[in-house]
Amino acid sequence: MLEFQYPWLLLALPLPWLIYKGLPAKKQQDAALRVPFFEVFNDSPRLAIRGSNSSKWLSLLLLGLVWLGTLLAASAPRWIGDPVNLPTSGRDLLVAVDISGSMDTEDMFLENNQVNRLTLVKKVVGDFVERRASDRLGLVLFGTQAYLQAPLTFDRATVNTLLQEAQLGFAGEKTAIGDAIGLAVKRLRQRPETSRVLILLTDGANTAGQVSPLQAAELAANAKVKIYTLGIGADEMVVPGIFGSNFGARRINPSADLDEETLRAIAEQTGGQYFRARDLQELENIYALLDQLEPIEQEAETFRPTIALFYWPLALAFLASLLLALQQLNSGQRWTPFNVRREGAAQ
Repeated sequence: MLEFQYPWLLLALPLPWLIYKGLPAKKQQDAALRVPFFEVFNDSPRLAIRGSNSSKWLSLLLLGLVWLGTLLAASAPRWIGDPVNLPTSGRDLLVAVDISGSMDTEDMFLENNQVNRLTLVKKVVGDFVERRASDRLGLVLFGTQAYLQAPLTFDRATVNTLLQEAQLGFAGEKTAIGDAIGLAVKRLRQRPETSRVLILLTDGANTAGQVSPLQAAELAANAKVKIYTLGIGADEMVVPGIFGSNFGARRINPSADLDEETLRAIAEQTGGQYFRARDLQELENIYALLDQLEPIEQEAETFRPTIALFYWPLALAFLASLLLALQQLNSGQRWTPFNVRREGAAQ
């Protein structure tokens, strides 16, 4: 179905004609000039074109097309497609991912390659996002500060793209777990109470932000937001010795800063659950378990896809203006539609 977003602009269509009729004719008095050899010029084809009525009417037609195309483009025509039904069940699910500096720790393995934590998270969480076809998904990225990278939407492909484009340290080097929860609560509190879910993944402890994690968890509990917390990071990592050799190598716990106690308290206070992911397999198992969340009915929603069409009349106006310019160059004069009226008044 064709629709104009600003149809009232088409009321200006007769405006040039009204101006032409309403303005007084221009009075022009030219000094007489006698040309004894005028007959020679009168036989010139160029002057014949300049004086032809067909040339003037062609110019009027092209000017009309320019005006018509411009008004049609300004009225924003668009094609409204058939209604498309959106999924009617699922959850409003926000995924909060830690992108602080510690997520650069290379204590994970993906396809036998040692990678940092964020790379593994992108792989597993990206697959999880693609599977959640019936959920509204959103993405929160946090470091020193928390940002809503993608609002709640059924467009899983865009959410996944924004996740894959996340870069370490873009939100700061520290970790603001409380602020991430607070931002998620703010976005979820307008949704149905029975469908508000936050999945928060981090590898450390709260070291920044305006709100403490437990205070934010209390806000989430009051807003009926269920939080699943995930702590990621290996329990053991071998640090090479001098010049990257095994000599002097030592084993360390790269997850020593992970505040499991607080993450577990957040989950318990909001009715969720705490999970620990030490490697790829554990992380995949966790998200497979989260896939089993029971869907909850929501209000049915539909949308109608729209296609903008303004560029077609705009192209018509542009083409007509080019033809008008070529026609004026060919006639060798500067002509306006008021010439007809001026010449008529002079007779």
